[in-house]
Parts: sequence; structure tokens; C-alpha cells
Amino acid sequence: MQKKDRESLGSRLGFIFLSAGCAIGLGNVWRFPYLTGRYGGAVFVLIYLVFLVCLAMPVMVMEFAVGRASRRSIIGSFRVLQPKGMSWSIFGYFGLAGNYILMMFYTTVTGWMLAYTWYSLTGRLEDLTPGQVGAFFGSVLGNPWGLSFWLFAAVGIGSLICTRGLQQGVERATKVMMYGLLISLLLLAVRSITLPGAEKGIEFYLKPSLNRLLENGVWNTIYAALGQAFFTLSLGIGSMAIFGSYIGRDQTLLGESLLVTALDSFVALSAGFIIFPACFAYGIEAGAGPGLIFVTLPTMFNNMPHGRLWGTLFFLFMSFAAMTTVVAVFEFLIASSMEAWGWSRRKAGVFNFSSIFILSLPCVSGFNVWSDFAPLGKGTTVLDLEDFIVSNNLLPLGAIVYLLFCCTRWGWGWEKFTAEADAGKGPKISKALRAYCTYVIPTAIAVIFLFGYFEKFFAN
Repeated sequence: MQKKDRESLGSRLGFIFLSAGCAIGLGNVWRFPYLTGRYGGAVFVLIYLVFLVCLAMPVMVMEFAVGRASRRSIIGSFRVLQPKGMSWSIFGYFGLAGNYILMMFYTTVTGWMLAYTWYSLTGRLEDLTPGQVGAFFGSVLGNPWGLSFWLFAAVGIGSLICTRGLQQGVERATKVMMYGLLISLLLLAVRSITLPGAEKGIEFYLKPSLNRLLENGVWNTIYAALGQAFFTLSLGIGSMAIFGSYIGRDQTLLGESLLVTALDSFVALSAGFIIFPACFAYGIEAGAGPGLIFVTLPTMFNNMPHGRLWGTLFFLFMSFAAMTTVVAVFEFLIASSMEAWGWSRRKAGVFNFSSIFILSLPCVSGFNVWSDFAPLGKGTTVLDLEDFIVSNNLLPLGAIVYLLFCCTRWGWGWEKFTAEADAGKGPKISKALRAYCTYVIPTAIAVIFLFGYFEKFFAN
């Protein structure tokens, strides 16, 4: 079953960092903080962590197992493992499409991070009033040529790293970015929690409030937390399965999933310790939405001693977080192209660089030349539509597919899945979890998915 010419990672640390790099990204340091602020702070964090451990992590184990057993990307993995006469591999095309849609908006926002790193470093944001900072961000979004340039930079960096090879390019670059991310994260968190007045932000972040839950709507909060749990781990569309295909059977996959989930959670929770203490210390609205990063935080840095340094370090940290995911998903797309069409890594890299850049242009245009297009209602953009398709549809529904494939006799089956997942040293999967994974998790995801749809489109 194993392909002899299959590339492999050079170390276990490379696998952990690459898998965590796919999980760690804008979902942790951009999406998680503004959702936490919007949905009431600690109560959202608590629900999110429960979903992360109880619903999302088992799916991660399954994705790793499917990848390691098949030694293929998403389409090939289902084709190799599915029972004769079944058509699970059809889902592989939806998963592949999901990764392309993810990159269509993810690379756009990654370009924003790169741009703001440059603007902070060169002092473009210094001495601006809060109104001027907001106007500056508006001018950045309103310039399609400027956004296209930074999109080109994000896509180019990701594809260039991947075309250098799995070990020499992807693994080596991911290690450097992960070390840089963790060091800058700790420096910024220490600086933020030591600001005068930071204790109110820490209380907002860590002390659950039932009133805040009721104010924001119980199902709205639950639906957002579920989407975030699967978005942050990049689950349901095969992004993680590809890394399982690159590793040996020395370690159990439950143990590896625990490490990746713990590292991902550490970064997300630490990002909250950067943002919320600083917001409360400087009187900034914690639930300001996506613009929190680009409008309110630069204002905070302008009022902070050595703000130019801290602002540059912050956006560099954001860029590292974003680029780890861009590189990881690019690797998925390149590996899938090599497998499907027999291309060289370089040819697959050029194809996916061109494809992602072109496919991402509508997201760029959604903030300027297509700004009148509001696909999900007033105030929404192309980015919101693409995010909704992936985060609120393909990820949870794809997770259900993996659960049914690994747990039922119509798919790969529980016995084969657990035999693969338990191979190696480390914690094993309890047999008592079979019913939980087969019935409880898919039902919970489906119920939350349906109620979330009702709340979003029909409740008002």
C-alpha cells in the first residue's frame, strides 16, 4: 500500500511543527480574538475549548490515520481505503475544492499582515490619530493594485518554499517560522499583561459570564465556537491527512494529535493575552470585529512607549502565524497535484501559484471594485462568503464524513482505523469511544450546524 517514492519528513519535530503550523494561523491570532471579543470573552473560550477537545481532536486523529494508512492525499486516500463498490473518494474533490477556497481568502489576509509589518517597520502608522488609522486601513483595502501586490507576495513566498522540497523547503521554513512565532508571542504577551489597567482585560478573558452568553445568543455563540474549533485545526477538508502520509508508525496518532492541539491552543490563548489586556488598558473595544487587528491595535501601539517596535513585532508575529498555514496548505495542494497528474514538484508549484493568485483576486476586489456585492447581506464581502463556505459548511460537514468513514462498516471501519491510529508508542484509543465517535460527535456537529443555519438565516 505504501508508495516507495513517497517523500517523508526528516524528524518528529518537523511533523509536529508542520501539523501545528497548518493549525496555527489566522484562526488563532486574528479570528479567535475578535470572535472572543464579539461573543463575550471567557464564556466563548470555554465552549470553544470543550469543542476543540471533545469534537475536533478525534477528527484530527482520523485525518492523520487516513493519511498514514493510505500514503496519499485526500482523493487518493479515500480511493485506497474505501470498501469495494463504495464511492467515498467523491468527497475528496469537495475537500480539494475547500482547500482552494480557503487559500482564496487566507492568502489575501496574509498579504494584509505582510503589508502592515512593512508599514509598521517604516513608520507609516506612527503619529496617526485613531480616525487617521481607520482611514489608512480603508485606503489600503480600497487600493486593488496594492492589495494585489501583497497577495502576490504571500502566494509567492508560500509556493517558493514548497517548490524547494518537503524537507529542505517546507520542513525547514516551518521550523524557523514556528520558533519566531513562539518567541515573539511570549514577548508580546508579557508586555501586554504588564500594562497599567491590563487586569480588566484578563478578567474579561478568563471569567465566564452567563449574561454575556445570553446577550449574544446561545446558539450564535455555540455555532461560532464550533466553526472556530474546526477552522483553527483545519479539519474536515484533508489538510491534516497529507501530513499523516509523510510520517512513520513510531508514535500513536492520539499522542501526536494531543501535542498538535496543545500547541495550537497555547498560541490561540496566548494571542488573547496579547490583545485583551492591551484593549482594556487603552480603552479599545474588544469586540471590534476583524478590524480590531488593523485599526484599533495600531492606535494602541501609537500610545505605547516604543510602539513602533512593538507594532512591528506584533505584525511580524501575525505574518509568521499566517505563513505557516499558507505553506502547509500549499504543500497539500502541490502534493495533490503531483499525485493526480504525475507532475514534478516544481511544475505543481508553478500551477498552484498561478491558480491561487488568480482565484484570490475576487476576494481582493470585494473590498474595492466589487464593494457593492454583499453576498450574505448588508456589510458582507466576498471574503465573508468564502469564509462561510469553508468554516461553516465544508469543515463541519467534512468532519462528519471522516467520522462516518472511520467508524462505520460502510467506510474504512473502526477496527482498521484504530489499528492504524494505535500503531507506535503512546496513548491508545479506548474501545469505549466507538459509540461516542460513531453517534455522539456526528450528531452533535449536525445539530449545531442546523441550528446555526436557522439562527443565521431564519431567526430574524
